[in-house]
Amino acid sequence: MTSTIDFLLSRQSNGNLTEPAPNKAELEQILQSAMSVPDHAGLTPWRITIVEGDARQTLANAYVASVKASGADEAKLAKAERMPFRAPLLVIVSTAYQEHPKVPKIEQSIAAGCAVHAMQMAAVALGFNAMWRTGDLAFCDVVKQHLAIETENDIVGYLYIGTEAKTLPNKPRKSFSEVTRYL
Repeated sequence: MTSTIDFLLSRQSNGNLTEPAPNKAELEQILQSAMSVPDHAGLTPWRITIVEGDARQTLANAYVASVKASGADEAKLAKAERMPFRAPLLVIVSTAYQEHPKVPKIEQSIAAGCAVHAMQMAAVALGFNAMWRTGDLAFCDVVKQHLAIETENDIVGYLYIGTEAKTLPNKPRKSFSEVTRYL
């Protein structure tokens, strides 16, 4: 049995994902994990959109519309259309910014990012794997419109979840000493 600290120190993303996706009960646990993150003033400044099954084609259509609007070539259009099919389940997390005298927008964005991270860790803890992605389509108003996300909010991440189709070798870890200093 792996300890919690070993789990955190050895976890790595894997983009090679296939069926099965989490079942309803497992997905609910993953989603509930987002509700335990640090959240100053309890604003819950994020929203979650689940994309699975046929809805992945709807998302693909949104991606294609966005890429077409940017004048991209056929190769980029084809890539955009395949993206939602990288995993059987996608969890899209966007911000839901709120005016608050003590909680600035950046803090709310960080809380939304923590929600993505918690869900990624929960998916892995349940025996799945997940890849947190952003990219140009996370910053596109065309995609936001298709997802009913207000343009003043941000897509914090696309969390692709599924079962590992391929096991990856453990990646080397950088030392914390490279980024840490003591005052």
